[in-house]
Parts: sequence; C-alpha cells; structure tokens
Amino acid sequence: METIPLTPQMVVVLCILALTVVLFITEAVRLDVAALSVLVLLGLLTLIPPLEGLVDARELFVGFSSNAVISIIAVMIIGAGLNRTGVMARLATWIMRLGGRTERTVIPLISGTAGLISGFMQNIGTAALFLPVVSSISARTGLVMSRLLIPMGFCVMMGGTLTLIGSSPLILLNDLLPRDMEPFRLFDVTPIGLALILTGILYFALGGQRMLPVVKGDSASAESLMDYYREVYGLEYAVREVKLKAQAAWAGQTVDDIEKTHGVVVVGTFMNGEIRVGPWRGLTVEPKATLAIMGSQQQLTELENDEDLAVSYELYVFDDALSRVKAGMAEVVIPPNSNLIGRSVTEVAMRKTYGLSVLAIHRGEETIRKDLRDVPLRSGDTLACHCAWNALSPLERNPDFVVVTSEYPREVMRPQKVYFAVGVFCLAMALVLFTDLRLSLCLMVGALGMILTGVLSIDEAYKAISWRTVFLLACMIPLGMAVEDTGTANWIASHVLASLGELPTWMLQAFVAILATFFTLILSHVGATVLLVPLAVNLATTAQEMGIDADPRMFALTVAIATSNAFLIPTNPVNALIMGPGGYRVKDFMKAGAGMTVLFLIVSLVMLNLLF
Repeated sequence: METIPLTPQMVVVLCILALTVVLFITEAVRLDVAALSVLVLLGLLTLIPPLEGLVDARELFVGFSSNAVISIIAVMIIGAGLNRTGVMARLATWIMRLGGRTERTVIPLISGTAGLISGFMQNIGTAALFLPVVSSISARTGLVMSRLLIPMGFCVMMGGTLTLIGSSPLILLNDLLPRDMEPFRLFDVTPIGLALILTGILYFALGGQRMLPVVKGDSASAESLMDYYREVYGLEYAVREVKLKAQAAWAGQTVDDIEKTHGVVVVGTFMNGEIRVGPWRGLTVEPKATLAIMGSQQQLTELENDEDLAVSYELYVFDDALSRVKAGMAEVVIPPNSNLIGRSVTEVAMRKTYGLSVLAIHRGEETIRKDLRDVPLRSGDTLACHCAWNALSPLERNPDFVVVTSEYPREVMRPQKVYFAVGVFCLAMALVLFTDLRLSLCLMVGALGMILTGVLSIDEAYKAISWRTVFLLACMIPLGMAVEDTGTANWIASHVLASLGELPTWMLQAFVAILATFFTLILSHVGATVLLVPLAVNLATTAQEMGIDADPRMFALTVAIATSNAFLIPTNPVNALIMGPGGYRVKDFMKAGAGMTVLFLIVSLVMLNLLF
C-alpha cells in the first residue's frame, strides 16, 4: 500500500492531538475548557503562513451548528418533556418493581432496557432519556447514581449495534461501501448487538461492579438530612405502606381518628384510584384503602400485629408519589408578622390548607412532639413537616411562613400533558424512521412540539440543555476536521497498514477493529468510520489479491461496529453526557472501561466471523 509523505501541517495536527489527549487524561482543566482551548489554538495557528490550510477559519465554529450537536440539544429537551410528565418516572417504577432495590438486580434491568431501546434511536437520545430514570431510581432506592450510570451508558453504546439506525457509524455504513457491494439490511447486525448487550450485563453482574466508582451524591445527602432531623427534633420516623383488609376497623374512620388512636401520621392515601399526599385530617378512610403511614419503629411494629392490616416495608402504590424527588422532610418558621400566631395546627388546618404534616415544633430549646394539634403557634416556632415538594414551593411567597429548606426539587410536574409528550415523541421517532429528513430536524420537531403543547416552557427547555456537553462536542468537531482534511489520519493509517505485511485474516480483522477503537477515542465515531471504512475495504481487497480470504464487506462492518467501542475516555457523546451527572473523572471511565473494551473486541469479532 502506497504511503503518504509527512507534511508540516500533519506534524502540527499530531502535536495538537497529543496535547488534547494529555489534557483529557490529566484533567489539568475541565474537559469543556480543554476542548475550547484546542478550538481557539487551531484558529490562532492559521495566522502562521505555512499553516493557513490547517482549518478553514470560516468553519471554525461549525460544530455548534452541526447535525450531532443540534440533535443532542433536541433530545435533551425531549427527555426533559417526558420526565416532566412522569413518563420516565413510570418506567423507573416498572424497573424497580421487577428489579427490586439492589445493584445486582437494578443494574441489569436498567442497562438491558436502555440497550434494547438504543437499537431504535440514536445512542445519545437514549442516554438522555434514561438519565432521569436512573436519577429517579437512585433517589428512591438510595443506590449511588455513579454506580448506575456507567453500566447504562456502556449498554446504550453497545445497543446502538442492534440495527442499522442505532448509531451514526451504522447509519453511514451503506453510503461508504463501494457501489458494486451489497448493502446491509436493517437487522443484519442484530445478533451482534444482542451478544454485546448480554456481554455488558454479565460483565457488570459478575465482577465489573468492582470497577464502578462511588461518588457521593443524593443518597449521601439524604442520610445527612435524616441525621439532622434525628438530632435536632428527635424524630425516628419511617414510612410503611398499609393496605386495609375487607373487614378492617379503620374503614369508616377519619384520618384524624387513626392518628389520634395510634400516634402515627398518615402521609398518603390511595382510594378510588386517587393518590393524595398529606391528606386532610377529616378525610374518611374507605374499605380496602391503601395508606402511607409514618411513625416510630415501635408504632409501626404494633400495626404489623393488627390482623386487619397488610403492612409492607416496600412502597409500591406510593413509590413514585413519596419518592425523594417528590416529597420529603422540610422546615418552616413562623415569622413575627404571621397571621398564624396564636392559632393551633388544628385551627389553621395546616394539612388541608397548606399540605404540611407537622411532626414536631422546635421552640427555643424545647422540641414539642406530642399533642401538637392544640399547641398555639408562636413567633419564631420552627415546624418540622413532611410534605410534597409542590406544596412547599408556594409557601416561599406566603408571608405567613419562612421556608428554611432550600435544597429541594422545584420542577413543576405536568402529568396532564403526558399524552402530548408521548405523541410528540412518537412523531419525532416516526420522522427519524420513515423519512429522509436530517436527524437534527426530526428531533427538533419533537423539541419544538414539547414547547408548543405546553409540556415545557421555553425557559425550562433552556435549562434542560447541558451546555458543558454541547461545548465539549462542538469544540472537538473542528479538530476532527483538521485531522481528516490535512491527511493526518490517512498518513497514520497508511503507514501502519503498510507495516503489517502478510497476516492471517483474523489478525488483519482484529487490527482493523483495534485501529477503529483507537481512532474513535481521539476522533468522533463518525470521523473514524468515514476514514477507516474505505481503508478497511482497500485492505481486504489487497489481501484477496495476495491469496488471503478476506471479505471487504465484513471488514467494513468491523469498522462500523468497532467505533462503538469507546468506553475508555469521555470523548463519546454518551460518556460526555453522563460524566457531569455521575460526577465522574476520566480515570473512572478508564478503570471501568478497560475490561469492557477487551470484551467488546473479542465478542464482536467472534460474532462477525460466525455470521459472515
């Protein structure tokens, strides 16, 4: 194979590539800052006469309007819309009901579900949609989010190999093949994708979990919060789900009657298909109702001994409504000018009027936990309450309260818009699957639909976008263009391929897969595919002329599959997306991704040779 001479421009691009890799690995600056620095450096170098053609200065910022970046922005907005209507919370509930609350069962379910869905939409879209699912499961179960996101992200990347529309390299593949070569069909690669997803699940189930980082996040904060209420207010409360049996004595009693008799707090009711958080004390409990009861361990143990009640330690009916992202403990203070001073909790109808279930009143050095209902409120009283977050938010504008709790979800949920959200999502997916429109336009139709139908406001749409991810990817695109346009990538590939000489077919194929993996880590997976598919076809054709049984079509597919093997560093859009929410560093990906990289290569090569 003819080699290409090294030019000054190629030398400069190789140096910039080396600098980029060093910045990414050492994390001397944040990754988005490093990417932006490389972008600016490329532009400034064009001032030097011999380097004028390094990159077209007029296209330096073309990454910000690229198909990939606009698609990412759109799917973030679509994902926020689905999350705002509760769609992804329902999916999280379904996963938890099947998988329970342990890593051993939850990780395979999340990863497998995300991987299968990724076969029918872009990887980054699937990852964006599953971010709120993982966040919700983490909040409800107390599992550390950083240990859930990497398995999900890895399986999403592997799931992109299920069909020819699951990832950009496979979408491009047929267009890069010679005209006289038979194109691949939609499901030709499905067995490979299924094998890879199964490999990912087994990897994290059988030992890969030891490679996952533990980044303190919401669960740690929740424990600290409970410690605070235990120390300050002496509250040792837990929540149980209680279902009334047919002849239960509680049927016909009011919430107030049950609380007075048993000393517990009814924080939720489910009757006639309706869930209420913080129900009014005068509400009558109907036969076969399900209640969420908060109380001390002793009080809850007494309820378990009641034969008329079925007490569950796990929340099923109230799993979503009482999750940490929707309800929790809060503190409010009665200010000096409050109209509530001198009135008791009962007189105010605190739960019915404001949605607050008062558990304790802290006054001076005294904490009142018994007979709270008849205690007149005073200026400066601090009320420890359980409430839904959507009930707490309006109190910040109420002069009768000063809300002390500041860190709580303030998102306004719109479950009534669920059909609009699902309809808009299906429309966007239909455009992706059944039209020739650009991916970015199809997805932006969905994003705009979320706004026009009122699922999201325009301000909420802006907040849904991770600008760190956008800058990281947009700033890296010109570097990929420089590597390709200056012939640097071609130079690397041609010299390495020329040095191989005569090798067995499987070794040539393995080398192509490894080379594609390497290029994917330093370029985009699209750039690596565009560069290496023609080279892989050429290599196989040359090998055939030398009497080696090498199939050019399989070598081309090897490149398109191997460019999904991007687990080691966060240059892949999926890894870049989960890096912030997971609190990851580059070394976390390298630790978890090393074994996965090797397994991916072995499984994909074995499946390719079995199928083709």
